[in-house]
Amino acid sequence: MSLQYLHFDFSEDTEGTGTFEAMASTWPEQVAAVQAEVAGVLRWAHQAFPGTRGPVAEGGDWDYDLHGVREFTAPERITFNAATGSLDVQAGAPGKPRHTLTLLLSGTDAFCDAFRQAFGQD
Repeated sequence: MSLQYLHFDFSEDTEGTGTFEAMASTWPEQVAAVQAEVAGVLRWAHQAFPGTRGPVAEGGDWDYDLHGVREFTAPERITFNAATGSLDVQAGAPGKPRHTLTLLLSGTDAFCDAFRQAFGQD
């Protein structure tokens, strides 16, 4: 599976558990594509390592943590008022939301090796 939005960083703890972490922050127009990639990665993990999801420290082969945030921003017009020596701030109308999704996968050496092969992670 080719990934366009999820770019994973890898780390490993002192006990050998590997962790792949990706974050995608997009406009609403890309949300469906990002969610499809996440679903594809998790579908792969469930199919490639069936019934073994759980914390590695407790005997699982892999586990995941998934979070999403929707943020609205509003531009501000800021000017300096020389007469008062202060800033004048006027809030603008909120813009479209920014969607941020974070996926963290942790696993054994076997899981991490299979993940690298399946998703071209080096």
